[in-house]
Amino acid sequence: MEINDLRSAIDFLKTIDGQFHETDCEVEPHAALSGVYRHIGGGGTIMRPTKTGPAMVFNNIKGFPGSRVAIGLMGSRERVGYLLDSPPEKLGFHLNEALNKTIDPVLVPGESAPCREVVHRAEDPDFDIRKLIPAPTNTPDDAGPYITMGLLYAEDPETGEANVTIHRQCLQSRDEVTMWFTPGRHIDAFRQKAEAKGEALPLTVNIGLDPAVYIASCFEPPTTPLGFNELAVAGGLRGRGVELCPALTVNSKSIARAEIVIEGELLPDKRLREDLNSNTGFAMPEFPGYNGPAHPALPVFKVKAVTHRINPIMQTTIGPSEEHVNLAGLPTEASILQMTERAIPGRVRNVYAPSSGGGKLTAVLQFRKELESDEGRQRQAALIAFAAFSELKAVYLVDEDVDIFDSNDLLWAMATRFQGDVDFINIPGVRCHPLDPSQMPGISPAIPYRGVSSKMIFDCTVPFREKARFVRAPFLDIDPAPYLE
Repeated sequence: MEINDLRSAIDFLKTIDGQFHETDCEVEPHAALSGVYRHIGGGGTIMRPTKTGPAMVFNNIKGFPGSRVAIGLMGSRERVGYLLDSPPEKLGFHLNEALNKTIDPVLVPGESAPCREVVHRAEDPDFDIRKLIPAPTNTPDDAGPYITMGLLYAEDPETGEANVTIHRQCLQSRDEVTMWFTPGRHIDAFRQKAEAKGEALPLTVNIGLDPAVYIASCFEPPTTPLGFNELAVAGGLRGRGVELCPALTVNSKSIARAEIVIEGELLPDKRLREDLNSNTGFAMPEFPGYNGPAHPALPVFKVKAVTHRINPIMQTTIGPSEEHVNLAGLPTEASILQMTERAIPGRVRNVYAPSSGGGKLTAVLQFRKELESDEGRQRQAALIAFAAFSELKAVYLVDEDVDIFDSNDLLWAMATRFQGDVDFINIPGVRCHPLDPSQMPGISPAIPYRGVSSKMIFDCTVPFREKARFVRAPFLDIDPAPYLE
């Protein structure tokens, strides 16, 4: 089945047992929707109990007749494998292949674009984005309703080069949305260029998309440097260009098959407190599993229009869920595989960015030592991984006989092949991810600023000269199927 938007992805998942569920039971978008899905399919670093489960669509959203909310489309590695037509353990390689065969987006007329079926203009006195979009809150403490799966599309005001990325967006008033940008993101660089000239930055927020578009958008430098449009990676994944159309009210573009598009401008020199309406002091739970503090002054997105399909499907995610792990972690894996293969061909056999690190803070590298001269190269691979994804905090190195997707096997390797005095490498004073709450001066006097941390390497590989002593007990490889009938 061809997948080219959210609806075709849902139709595809309906054909696979256990991968999709929908409900007509009324649900309150404020905290309750996420509270329900936490038990059904949240996973990741969410407060226990939780589990990995099916994607869901809630068909009856309290206060939003005719709207639906989808969650968890990419909430399991197995499901992402189905959606991208790849074995789950090979997804990093699959994304890497797409990086090498990119296909640029194509422009289609706006009049025929599905995202333009219904139009609401902010100049209408009855316009209120908070009543149009059933944006949930993850918890009762959230600063407000959040768009968590809104893909920003903008163009460099100097070069015209395009970029897409996902950032948290809090609905603040009838036509104002605050946006939090992780330092160094490309669209924030575009915003700063425009603001330096006293100009607004036009952009669109695209919600409800083909999963390939969302995953491709999460690639970061140096794999996709400034000026690289990640939509071309989505094109490589699908074998055709992503369809764009001109926006209706701003000089930007929309993803033509999006469920919902918000058009507007990032205003220069205007800031709003993130918890302006709730005063909770919190923003929303992010990938490490904690509720982060509300930001005191965020850039403001002034909404010009909202366009959407008939009976639109709002797409959302839970910040610390397994879905976020896959969105962040799969491009991380692909980036590390690409850079290590260039530097040390054939030695890094696979990479996994596990749930425990939110797909960002931790990576497990499976390394093959073929020669005595390979000893030490496994640590070189770890250093390359840090360069490939600067927000990584810890790298675990294991041998080929360790299943990197099994945390018990990783801990077994640590228990039987790791010695702290010789196999632990600490690299202090390096910038990592600002949302890691342990990277604060109050945690360690060695941390001068928020987001500065120690990067760590845990070398759980067997020294090459000792490989003969560390062979796992051999068992016969017998097909168990006849014994299970």
